Amino acid sequence: MTPDTAVVIPARNEADRIGATVKAALDLPGVDLVVVVDDGSTDQTGRVARAAGARVVRHSRNRGKAAAMETGSEAVRLLDGDTPRHLLFLDADLGESARTAAALVEPVRAGKADMAIAVFATRVKLGGHGIVVRVARDGIRRATGFEATQPLNGQRCLTRAAFEAARPLAHGFGVETGLTIDLLRKGFRVCEVEVEMVHRATGNDWRAQLHRAKQLRDVARALVAREPAIRGALPKRPTR
Repeated sequence: MTPDTAVVIPARNEADRIGATVKAALDLPGVDLVVVVDDGSTDQTGRVARAAGARVVRHSRNRGKAAAMETGSEAVRLLDGDTPRHLLFLDADLGESARTAAALVEPVRAGKADMAIAVFATRVKLGGHGIVVRVARDGIRRATGFEATQPLNGQRCLTRAAFEAARPLAHGFGVETGLTIDLLRKGFRVCEVEVEMVHRATGNDWRAQLHRAKQLRDVARALVAREPAIRGALPKRPTR
């Protein structure tokens, strides 16, 4: 198969899993480039990714997922030939299950969709309590009419044209919600694809709770920035 797809993996402190993720991504049909954006890691994430075969770009400090996605896409653009590659975004902790991402590329490669979003067949927590998922899903539906199954899922394949149309990306953890709304509003075709992927489930310690709070904040910001009236989708403060 003629190479036509590049994989971009934002990563921070994922030295234990990034190697397996990169190797699985490099085995995907039509993939000839994997770019790992080391987003201010304090471990050996970048070194392990490079040893596994990835091109590595490093942020000297943690700048967040959206910034890492933009950095990675720009690195791919600089390496593109006459025909821009499709962009497949994967989480760093997928490990060997990243090999099933081929199903995400297929509808984009076939011209049936401009963005394909993964739906994990194996139910695991996708980095958020039900409230964050519900806020994102309700906000997307109010803004576009689209019913997103897993609105926070970061495994997505896009055409270069679709990605550029969505820039600048929503900040931080609001990036997936913003991507979906922006592309649907601009007339791009979005589909969902079930895949057999798994990644690290979010725990319940204080770090996990802080992570969820940041998610909710960023998703809310992405929604409000796109439609002030969408505040109705956000959690309401209890009345006394």
